[in-house]
Amino acid sequence: MGLVSDRVILVTGASRGIGRGIAIALAAPGTTIFVTGRTTKTGTAPLPGTIGETAAEIDKRGGKGIAVACDHRDDAQVQSLFERIDKEAGHLDLLVNNVTLIPDELVMPGPFYEKPLAMQALLDVGLRSHYVASWHAARRMVPRRHGTVINVASQAGLVALPGESVYCMTKAAMIHMTRCLAVEWAPHQIRVNAVAPTFTRTDSTRRWLDDPVFLDSLLARIPLGRVGEPRNVADPIVFLASQAAAMITGATLAIDGGWTAV
Repeated sequence: MGLVSDRVILVTGASRGIGRGIAIALAAPGTTIFVTGRTTKTGTAPLPGTIGETAAEIDKRGGKGIAVACDHRDDAQVQSLFERIDKEAGHLDLLVNNVTLIPDELVMPGPFYEKPLAMQALLDVGLRSHYVASWHAARRMVPRRHGTVINVASQAGLVALPGESVYCMTKAAMIHMTRCLAVEWAPHQIRVNAVAPTFTRTDSTRRWLDDPVFLDSLLARIPLGRVGEPRNVADPIVFLASQAAAMITGATLAIDGGWTAV
């Protein structure tokens, strides 16, 4: 889209799927894009499905991709990540909080009372990691009175999905965190927005979308009659990161084919 250039960007959880699509869509001449994940490159060439491969694709598009292995549940690793950004780039213009975790036992449909009390991993990755990364980003953006944060939430934070209460809860909290930080940081000229995609075709969702019964029931809820692709999420994020969205903050953009409009 060519709307973002000459920026220092961090995209978390960018080894594959939506995160990878976001990082590549943001790549432009002059951009330096740090991408995180728990899989990096080995040997002489980046392996498919790793942040090394994502960084290589950024390079092909004229940006500079930097792959940093980081488990966002580990505060020390996150601290080290931001220190590396300071050292290699000197500042941060844009943070895209995308890293997530979808444990089968918490997300797969089933009664709430039959699920194990194993919430902590989803809370740590799906919510706390975004809070911690935003905290680090703000400490760098506030003194410069410049910066943008975009949170990748989900339509699950806007509607009730039976059997997926914990996942919905984390996404709803992320959306409200977006509003709170947008208001608090507006005097420092830092914009904070979120996107809320519906089901999007990725390696993580293939197990559901390849089930014709599940897919038919899903499409019946989406007025446009189709599920999303990573690019459908990435392109709106490029817009929200650009000067074209200079007056947009505290917003959550539903990328859901009309699901939440019904």
